[in-house]
Amino acid sequence: MLRHLLVTLIRRSFLVLILICLGCAAQSSQPDSARKPDMAQTIERQVRAYYSLPPDVKVHTGAIAASSDWPGYDAVSVTIDGGDSKKDYKFLVSQDRKTMIRLVKFDLTKDPFAETMKKIDLTGRPVRGAIASKVVVVNYDDLECPFCSRMHQTLFPEVLKEYGDRVSFVYKDYPLSEIHPWATHAAVDANCLAAQNGDAFWDFADYLHANQREVGNERTPGARFAALDRITLEQGKKHNLDAAKLEACVKAQDEQAVKASVKEGDDVGVSATPTMFVNGEKVDGVISILQLRAMLDRALRDAGQPVPEHAPAGAAASAPASK
Repeated sequence: MLRHLLVTLIRRSFLVLILICLGCAAQSSQPDSARKPDMAQTIERQVRAYYSLPPDVKVHTGAIAASSDWPGYDAVSVTIDGGDSKKDYKFLVSQDRKTMIRLVKFDLTKDPFAETMKKIDLTGRPVRGAIASKVVVVNYDDLECPFCSRMHQTLFPEVLKEYGDRVSFVYKDYPLSEIHPWATHAAVDANCLAAQNGDAFWDFADYLHANQREVGNERTPGARFAALDRITLEQGKKHNLDAAKLEACVKAQDEQAVKASVKEGDDVGVSATPTMFVNGEKVDGVISILQLRAMLDRALRDAGQPVPEHAPAGAAASAPASK
């Protein structure tokens, strides 16, 4: 009897000991993040909170490394990945891991606008306005884009009339082919014209931006492409271009130059159209003529060039109508 009781107690004690050990093992097998947030998670939470990031945006924290420029701090790179685009941010983390600082370092030995212009290739592009000027407006354009049409009709003829003797205007290709299915074809056709005559290119751009529905109302993609080619050949005839050469270019539909222009636009921060650069200073979207004048005037002054006189606001509206 006593022996049986002792055996039972030993067995129960052993079972309790096993359960305790299993519990300890289970607890120790939990990841660190379940017990205490690690530094990468801590940084991610701070970044998500500060930038109000949507839940589907991913945050990648790089390795923390010693900073050679900031004593007492280490450096860490954080990538915010929205799927369509990624952006890297640099932060400093105190060595006691209690503080993080957003680091933006400016190199005052370089002009950021001039650095941007160095990345834009204007070789062979048709120029409107002053042929050689100290102020250059580069517009990344989509010939199917309705917002580009609005911006184009502000630039030409109104702005051109005021600044055409002192500012150069250049267009680069940035067709948003995902949403504008005939924009790339139009860009290729425009470049076929530009290869022979700059005025033919500009007339084509003027016409399409003013008559996008003429192409868009065609029922099939093939019909839209045919309409673009017809307009292109009409411009070629108007400007007495080499018809055989133009027809061959249109038929080939070589997209290489257009793709290179899009890649260049990506490299200088273009993500939508229209996007303009005034001597390298970026302008997103459609802006008013007053805003554009302000930018052009400042660029001219910075370049040591005279600024044109502007009629007072509302002067045109108040002037008596001509008979």
